[in-house]
Amino acid sequence: MSQLEWTEAELLETHKVVEPLVADAVLCHGGFDDNGEYVSPRTKNRWTAIDNWKAEHAKNFETELLDIGLDRWPAHYPNVAQAKYLLKQGVTEPMISTLTRVGTVEGFGAFLRYSPIPDLQANFDEPIKGTAMAHLGGGLFEAHARDEAGYEDEGGHKQMWFAARDVAFERPVNEDQTQIMLARMGIGAGANTQQKSTGVLSQLNADRMLPDLDADLESLIQRMTSLLLIEISAFHIFAWAEEVLGDTDLTAGDGEAAKIVAFIRADETPHVEYLKTTLTEMRDRTFIGQSGKKYAGTDIIGQVWDRAVANSIGPNRIANLQTQFNELKHALSSRADGAEILEGYHALGDLEESVLDAAAL
Repeated sequence: MSQLEWTEAELLETHKVVEPLVADAVLCHGGFDDNGEYVSPRTKNRWTAIDNWKAEHAKNFETELLDIGLDRWPAHYPNVAQAKYLLKQGVTEPMISTLTRVGTVEGFGAFLRYSPIPDLQANFDEPIKGTAMAHLGGGLFEAHARDEAGYEDEGGHKQMWFAARDVAFERPVNEDQTQIMLARMGIGAGANTQQKSTGVLSQLNADRMLPDLDADLESLIQRMTSLLLIEISAFHIFAWAEEVLGDTDLTAGDGEAAKIVAFIRADETPHVEYLKTTLTEMRDRTFIGQSGKKYAGTDIIGQVWDRAVANSIGPNRIANLQTQFNELKHALSSRADGAEILEGYHALGDLEESVLDAAAL
């Protein structure tokens, strides 16, 4: 029989590697095996556990895993041709801003450590023993948080994105410049992780869709759904960054930055799979409301899923595009040839009119 019960220590266990990953002199998680292949951290048992939970669910419920195609999101903006064009013109700031923003947001993965998890069994009619959802607070969230934000003396994706930036552009910004850049993009600094997490959770609690559901459970579902969509859509960013940073005529480091991004991409895959598995387990069960009323999981997960998808491909994406375009405008504002560069840039792929209008050109 496949193992369905795992301890936190087992889900956090890492393969032994013959060489650690060191990115731009920063010790990071993961490493390389005897064949020189990269091995993601904390996957010695985590992948097996996820596969077993998926197989067990399919056997008991005979349903497909909750999923959404990457093609639901347009390709990354700016596209590869636009990004390379800017670099050829010596306009590096937008690329540096993007790598800095992505790395900073990755570091917010530490929020998962502070996610309130209610008594899940009390909220479902069917048993949840031996499921992914039963292990959220027993290793899955902690593994995800460590992967994103780093742990102890090992850097995670936050540090790896910064390393990719610093390798490709030869340490382009200091800490003060980084904070100014982040503030310009609307990413505040100063609050610690616990305070930021509390603010995020408070907003989720204020945005109730299902008032008869346990508030912590609704917040949990909203958070996991939004996170899953971010993780899936991020594969556009990975492909874009690997291609741009892999161009050794335009970036420094002999393609090392692109390799670092590829390692991050490998690490993110188990995140996508455990989130899909957990939400599928919930979708195919019966929820019990605070009133005792029972609700089909397809209705509960469906409502949250539909709104999250609409926000992801709608307002959230538009806001992200505006931020990126504003960074380009900022970079060109001091260039005498800025209008000419912008014209050439737009010729390679323009933004939607709604974004251009909102960016107040």
